Amino acid sequence: MATLAALACAVGASALVCVLSLLVPDRPFWLELTAVASISAAVTFPLQFALCLRNESLRATRQELEHARRHDPVTGTLRASEFATSIEHAIDRRRVSTAESADGVMLVLRVGNLDEIGGRYGPQWADTLLQSLVRIVHSSVRYGDLVARLASDELGIYLPGATPENARDICDRIRERVKETTFTAGQERQISVTVRLGGTRVGDQADFQALREAANRAALAEEETGPLLFRELFS
Repeated sequence: MATLAALACAVGASALVCVLSLLVPDRPFWLELTAVASISAAVTFPLQFALCLRNESLRATRQELEHARRHDPVTGTLRASEFATSIEHAIDRRRVSTAESADGVMLVLRVGNLDEIGGRYGPQWADTLLQSLVRIVHSSVRYGDLVARLASDELGIYLPGATPENARDICDRIRERVKETTFTAGQERQISVTVRLGGTRVGDQADFQALREAANRAALAEEETGPLLFRELFS
């Protein structure tokens, strides 16, 4: 871009010299043309290059700030507010589109003993555990599914277009991968982790808070009644 801008200035200066040479034909036309074009390019290029670098730096800074605004700093997942907005927009799009189903499932994953783990091993290990669970969730869901941190011990998962059967398959993958994972703190101390999954069908409902409460009720109810929907104890 800087080169193009410098060339544009050189062409403009050359055009001006051409006009002046036509008006004053006795002047050394090609000498002036070459001199003015060279000087214009030499002066303009560093300025344009510096301006392009500054604009690129500002653009990168804006992208970093936008990413930080939308994502949780610990897990790298969406923030709760961005997650809610994304779900409501996706539901609205599916409601008005004849080509897309309005179906979908929202899940919550709750770590029942995260505070206990943080108190016993330190908050850094609670964060590390949550990051490990996020990686497991990302490896288990489909491309385009949304993952967010809704609270200190709660992750939200939105599965657009999914049926409860699809969601059950995804939860089975999450359970199996958590079972296969050994969570350790410092000095190879193994951590016992309690994870519960609950879900609710989205349908045409666009109230995020109602969806979250329904999914949480499903997760918490299974603590007493057993794995009717999605729930497992990992250790």
